Amino acid sequence: MIREPLAARKVGARSGFRFRGEEISRFEGFSDAVLGFAVTLLVVSLEVPRTFHELLANMRGFVAFGICFAILVWVWYQQYLYFRRYGLEDVTSIFLNSVLLFVVLFYIYPLKFLFRLLVDQMTGRSPLVVGPSGRPEPVIELREAPLLMQIYGLGFIAVFVVLALLYLHAYRRRGELELTPLEAFDTRESIQAALLNAAVGLLSIAISVFRLGGPWSGPIAGWSYALLGPVNAVHGAVMGRRRRALEG
Repeated sequence: MIREPLAARKVGARSGFRFRGEEISRFEGFSDAVLGFAVTLLVVSLEVPRTFHELLANMRGFVAFGICFAILVWVWYQQYLYFRRYGLEDVTSIFLNSVLLFVVLFYIYPLKFLFRLLVDQMTGRSPLVVGPSGRPEPVIELREAPLLMQIYGLGFIAVFVVLALLYLHAYRRRGELELTPLEAFDTRESIQAALLNAAVGLLSIAISVFRLGGPWSGPIAGWSYALLGPVNAVHGAVMGRRRRALEG
């Protein structure tokens, strides 16, 4: 299990934050199996190519697969940090982590579909597939794009709301965990960061639901996720200054 060597080397440790989860729990092993299955779902639809042309067509999906894989690794790492930092294995922690795994599994295909479509558009590939009638038809109509972004946005928000609830649960038990003022500050920072990311997802859904871009509300809702970079950068800078002041 990859968690064990990472935990032994204190990977992810932050100055002033003690790791309380030394042992790898059985639930973490189960989580690794579930996320491994999720990775399998990303590629299970790719059959062994029968011709070189089919091989090239499959290779074009590599970038989209890479993006989805990176997102899964990020979710895994966030869960790893939670268990290492707090070592909580109570009913609430297991329930919330189970919800997180459920959301990840449920949204694997929408995630793959969205990023495959995005990569195809950016590379100029025609978004057409052969339909049941044998005729080429578009992968998605422009009028359907808002609904796609709403589906994706709900999953995106769910992931970060669950993460916020996990850290909120740890913060509420700060007395039992004997969190230092610095550790409590980091926990509040994690809650804020998760909620800010969820707010970006909520903005995307609002754009698509209320058609705040007319017929282009779907693409606009998608590109609104570009706000994640600036939002997290500003939040990280502000909280970083406050953390240094607290350390001092």
